Amino acid sequence: MSGRKGHLALADGTLFPGHLFGADAPTTGEVVFTTGMTGYQEVLTDPSYTGQIVCMTAPQIGNTGINEEDAESVDSRPQVAGFIVRDDSLTVSNWRSTESLDAYLARYSIAAIAGIDTRRLTRYLRDNGSQNGAIGSESPDALVERARKAPNMEGLDLVARVSPRTRYAFTESRGTWNLPSESPAPNGGEPLHVVAIDYGAKRNILRCLVDLGCRVTVVPASTSASDILAAAPDGIFLSNGPGDPAAVTYAVDTIRGLHGKKPIFGICLGHQLLALSLGARTYKLKFGHRGLNQPVKNLATGRVEITTQNHGFVVDVESIKGVARSTHIHLNDGTSEGLEAPDINAFSVQYHPEAAAGPHDAMYLFESFRKLMANGRR
Repeated sequence: MSGRKGHLALADGTLFPGHLFGADAPTTGEVVFTTGMTGYQEVLTDPSYTGQIVCMTAPQIGNTGINEEDAESVDSRPQVAGFIVRDDSLTVSNWRSTESLDAYLARYSIAAIAGIDTRRLTRYLRDNGSQNGAIGSESPDALVERARKAPNMEGLDLVARVSPRTRYAFTESRGTWNLPSESPAPNGGEPLHVVAIDYGAKRNILRCLVDLGCRVTVVPASTSASDILAAAPDGIFLSNGPGDPAAVTYAVDTIRGLHGKKPIFGICLGHQLLALSLGARTYKLKFGHRGLNQPVKNLATGRVEITTQNHGFVVDVESIKGVARSTHIHLNDGTSEGLEAPDINAFSVQYHPEAAAGPHDAMYLFESFRKLMANGRR
């Protein structure tokens, strides 16, 4: 263990002692937990975790090191504000690893703490709700004050921090999946063109679209509806991302301007923004859904899908009535996990069908999007 002693301090004054690793600098953010047993690098690099200090409930983290392939941000950088683990493995053992977790976090100036009781912390957040916290070697009183001064997640637009500044073509493919049996280029024409609005997109979502055989153009979150339509897409994708969806009013206005123009598919924040554009409401969950083992019921088929999730806000399922059809619900708490608006050729889900990391139960949704786009060409 490192000799650098430090604390995680919550805004309500609760303290968790441990030892510091990664960057030697204090950090603040919303303290949340994720229940995945694997995929810590994907968690670190998911832009949806921007502004958050993430606690891993799996006890030993870092034993497979860091590699280029598993990064979920397009630029491969970590996105979290801080990191919390029980046991930071000092031994790296994986043939793909190019760097240790400690060195990786230090290189990108991300503070982390280990040696704390993550079971106690997880229970505390579950019972009392997520709240702001601070990690560092300062006095406990100074860290508590830092946590209290940090901005609250409600009302916070973090999309502007992670969305790209310019549009670009995304061409990377996983290269391991089979293409659909039907041609991705209807009637032998050009490949289907997807414009993906990037609110903080995970890399594997974009890979999934490429693996469908689509041409993918990624645009900033601030792109207007007219500019998106001028790119002549066959479909429009609304990505995941961080922060409070109700604060991203410009995105809601853009989506509203796209209603009925082209097929729309949204994931996570994209689901919430689509719902807001239809007139539904969102609210903040007590401690959110984060992990690789979240059960979701498909209301059309009755099938239960085990899903990857990462969200602190959710669509008010009652507010969907009258504006769209609810398609999926979370079996733990009955919250909204999907909607469909046939009148405007749009659908979305709260969870992450692209996994990375996690189960592939819901991968069929990408094929559903492809079919919508192909039908629109006919």
